Amino acid sequence: MLLPCLALVVPFLLVPALMTVHLSTTNMSLATLGNTQFVGLDNYARLLERPELPRIAVNTVVFVVPNLVLFSLALPLAVAALTTVWNRSVGRFARLLWLLPRLTPSVVYSLLWVWLTADAPFGTLNQLAEVIGLQPRNWLLEHPWLTIVAADGLIGTSFATVLFVAAMEAVPRELVMAAQVDGASRWQLLLHVVLPYIRWPVLFVSAYQFLSLLASFELILLLTNGGPGLWQTETWSLYAYHQAFSYYAGGLQIGYGAAIATVLVLAGLVASLLFLRLFDFRRLAGEPRLKVA
Repeated sequence: MLLPCLALVVPFLLVPALMTVHLSTTNMSLATLGNTQFVGLDNYARLLERPELPRIAVNTVVFVVPNLVLFSLALPLAVAALTTVWNRSVGRFARLLWLLPRLTPSVVYSLLWVWLTADAPFGTLNQLAEVIGLQPRNWLLEHPWLTIVAADGLIGTSFATVLFVAAMEAVPRELVMAAQVDGASRWQLLLHVVLPYIRWPVLFVSAYQFLSLLASFELILLLTNGGPGLWQTETWSLYAYHQAFSYYAGGLQIGYGAAIATVLVLAGLVASLLFLRLFDFRRLAGEPRLKVA
């Protein structure tokens, strides 16, 4: 049973991870491709000396935490409850609507957000603001994090909503009917019957989305590319990309970028172990909680 898993894990996960660690101990860059040398931990020491490092760490927290709490947990649970527990008649339409951000190609999705947040008279948000008497503004320049978190968060909402809907539909009807017979309101039904039953899918989404957000930078790259100010929306994963694969801030330093990525991998590994310990995923793996149609 483990051989098929190993056939995927070893070449596509383990080998690239080991190659990244190896590259992080070299001075590989565009200038040294023909003369790459082993430099030990110099890249890591250089990383610790960078003045922008605290700003980038804070940016990563600003990106991950609101995304996780608001768009990967609170909003998907609300949507799943509204379309499953409280009002099934609008369920199919709402689920299709929430899948659109995930199904839309990233470049197209980013362009839609650029169009939504553009300056007046072109941006949809600014047109609505003028209608209700508010001052138009350039959202990407004045509030870049608000735009980024909202845009990326809706993609996470799509993923989490699908899982939470499946989990809520798997709640035994006997439990629901018994609670209703006892006089439970819809709100009490959700709090005391549904949410306790789906706690494992909620914990899984928390862990998965946290790790996914930690490594995510695609939409930030497309919307602001780390700007508009210096390091203003630069996260750890985007910083690694810029240093290794672009000319941004003196990039194309593959060894240095690999060191940044290695630190991110280690942070993700520590977070994974904490989630496994805190949430007891052995029970999650042993108890199916989702209804498969």
